[in-house]
Amino acid sequence: MKSRLVASVLLACAFAMPAAHAADELDCKLHFELSSWSLIFKHVSGKGTVTCSDGQSMKVKLEANGGGLSVGRSRIDDGNGVFTALHSISEVPGTYADVNATTAIKAGDAQVLTKGVVSLAIAGVGHGVEMGITVGELTISEDK
Repeated sequence: MKSRLVASVLLACAFAMPAAHAADELDCKLHFELSSWSLIFKHVSGKGTVTCSDGQSMKVKLEANGGGLSVGRSRIDDGNGVFTALHSISEVPGTYADVNATTAIKAGDAQVLTKGVVSLAIAGVGHGVEMGITVGELTISEDK
């Protein structure tokens, strides 16, 4: 199951990434944990760390609120993400567009979020039950 999840994220990244990796782009990854609940309104919160190929790192808070038709409670442990089109770690914080469709028992979650030209492809192993469709925004802020 995990290999299908990783394959899905890599495929999503391939479509989200530009054809050529610009020489001045910075490779940054996100490691995170999230928990969520929803009853029409969905709330997601978590923490993580962004690490970049130039040695910089940043602890971050993750929060999302959205509306739609959903119900449930879930958790993602050991989540991972890959940023594209970053030139500085200071570009990480901000609000990313999020559209998410889920069904029944969460065995994993994968999606691509965008903030202007910057994309974040995330995946993780999920626990819990959640059903529905939600639309919202994921906000990443520095956790000082």
